Formats: sequence, C-alpha cells, structure tokens
Amino acid sequence: MADPTPRTARAADAAGRELRARGRKTRRRLLDAGIDVFARRGFHAARVDDIVKAAKTSHGTFYLYFSNKEALFAALVADVADEMADLAASLEPITADAAGREALRAWLSRFSELYERYGPILRTWTEAEIDQSELGRMGTDLLGELAVALAAQLPTPKRAKARDRIDNDVAALALVAMIERFNYFVLSGQVGADRDAMLDTLADSVHDAVFGAAAEHRPRVS
Repeated sequence: MADPTPRTARAADAAGRELRARGRKTRRRLLDAGIDVFARRGFHAARVDDIVKAAKTSHGTFYLYFSNKEALFAALVADVADEMADLAASLEPITADAAGREALRAWLSRFSELYERYGPILRTWTEAEIDQSELGRMGTDLLGELAVALAAQLPTPKRAKARDRIDNDVAALALVAMIERFNYFVLSGQVGADRDAMLDTLADSVHDAVFGAAAEHRPRVS
C-alpha cells in the first residue's frame, strides 16, 4: 500500500529529524567541551569563549543551546543526576561472603567510570565558593541520595556495645565520602594507585567496614 503522506511532507519530516539529530550532537559536543574546560580551568575561571573553542563551534551556536556557562553546567548536573540515580538503583544488598564483595567491587567500578567521566563536575560541587549555591546544593543532594541507596543495602547492625552509636545513614554517608574522595585522589594523580588497586582497596575497605571479622573476601591473618 502506498504511503498517503505527500512527498513534500515526508521530505520535510526527514529533514526535521536530521536537524534534531544534528542538534543533539552539537549540544553533546558543547557539553563534552564544558567538561574538558571545567577540568582544565575550574568552574570560576572557565569562560564561554573557552568552551566554544574546545567545541570548535561559534558563540552563536553556543547561545542557541545555553544562555551562559551556568546553564551548561546545570545541564551537566542533570546528566550526572540521571546516571547517579541509575547507579544507586543498580546496587543490590551487600552480603558478607566473597560474592557480596565482588558485587560491591563491580558497583564501585561503575561509580569510578561515572566519576572519571564527570569528575570535573563532581569536583566543582566541592569548591568552597559555590558550596552554598543552588548547584552546590544539587551536588550535595545527589551524593546524599547515593548514600541513602547504600544505607538501604547495608545489613541492620547488631546492637552490640561497640555498635550502639552507629547509625546506618551516617555510616553510609561516610563511606560514600570516602569512595568519592579516593576516586578523586587516584584519578587526579595525587595517590599512586592504578584503577584495579583503587577498586580492590575500596571494595575491601567498605566490605570490612560493614561486616568486620565476618567479611569473607580474603584470607585472614590471625
């Protein structure tokens, strides 16, 4: 059966799809350029001119998509938020056995991949100058949501004396802070560890922190 849509309409629709696809690619190029510029210059020193040059496009094109660098940064924050939500949802209950440790390491690897891609954005959230800004609060909220997801998968602590003062939510936030900072130190070259060593260290540290002597991920020295 022949397509009843007039040829001119079909051509216009195809052209519209091509423009939209091209627009998405251009917007993505600007976002990736923003990540690069924020990494090299920092949020406050970065200029629209730097982003335009890195994206190899014009100021006019930039302003078709973003009103200023803050708007571009906010779009990057939204990207991180979506990926952080997916990461949080992918975390399964943590168990004391070797399989639990390996599942935790795989999750930490996904966090590291996200951090490696969006590290400049995550680090910007920690800059003292913007800690009280809306963007700073968004970053804090996202890491807080990750901590909530981790807390939900931690086993309920036994209320022995040594753990009477432990709060799962606070403990999870402390662990997320450790995970984020260690990724920062390794990926910025401030700590001389490769990615595998970083992931093993984090997996063992978190697993031990949660389960103590009950953790079964490696032989114990008596």
